[in-house]
Amino acid sequence: MTTHDPARQPSLERAGVGSNGIAMLFLLLINLVTLGAALLALVGGGGPLAVLGVIALSLTFAFIATGFYMLQPNEGAAITLFGDYKGTDRVNGLRWTWPWMGKQKISLRANNLISQQIKVNDLRGNPIEIAAQLVWRVTDTAQALFDVDDYRGFVTAQVEVAVRTIGARYPYDDFEHKEITLRGDHDRVSGELRAELINRLSVAGITVDECGFTHLAYAPEIAGAMLRRQQAAAVVAARETLVAGAVGMVEMALAQLSEKNVVELDDERKAAMVSNLMVVLCGERETQPIVNAGSLY
Repeated sequence: MTTHDPARQPSLERAGVGSNGIAMLFLLLINLVTLGAALLALVGGGGPLAVLGVIALSLTFAFIATGFYMLQPNEGAAITLFGDYKGTDRVNGLRWTWPWMGKQKISLRANNLISQQIKVNDLRGNPIEIAAQLVWRVTDTAQALFDVDDYRGFVTAQVEVAVRTIGARYPYDDFEHKEITLRGDHDRVSGELRAELINRLSVAGITVDECGFTHLAYAPEIAGAMLRRQQAAAVVAARETLVAGAVGMVEMALAQLSEKNVVELDDERKAAMVSNLMVVLCGERETQPIVNAGSLY
């Protein structure tokens, strides 16, 4: 979790001072026509008034022309006056403001970032490799531009920190399925990663729309041992299921034989029958029948 200095006041976005540029473009065209007429008058031998007119119209043309800027869809411009933030213009199209105003454009579009694979120790201390993907966008242009030095670099750095935090919070896997794990509870862990990122990136006026892991695996130095452990756990689980099913079938067979009086079995014969049935049901290979032509005794 990030901590914020209570004495530090974050920048807050507010509406900018830009205006419609179409009207100013029309005024610029009128100025250009008037300037052309003044130049013709000056060439035709006009007096000092023609000179003053050309100078005034030229300055006016330069004044109007330097105030134009254009905003594409999902783009904003932070307006400043000698370093003092005056607001953000988010209106698309041709815009105009005073020439002495600074204009710094910033994209408001969604950005996709895939982090590099990093090595993290999970809750049990096992080294694992994690990489994350997130979709982020700027929500407060003032914070993104003025509260952090480089908001894109800030996102990259905070993603790595958040991934390390979440990766160390849970074990990679739980063979007994009693804990929340990185591998088995992807939706929950991704939700916590998103909440962690939103909290860390809020200082830069950035939110995260979605995120998740693109790579999650044991580190190479323990991957072989963990794979054998997973295989052993799978074999044990399969054996438990097989034995439980075999015991149920043996119980059913004995119950039906006794209920229908097919054959009377004493304890020794029941034990032999149970042993034979368990071998047949639990064996990995096909069994070979043996025909007993004599008595069990």
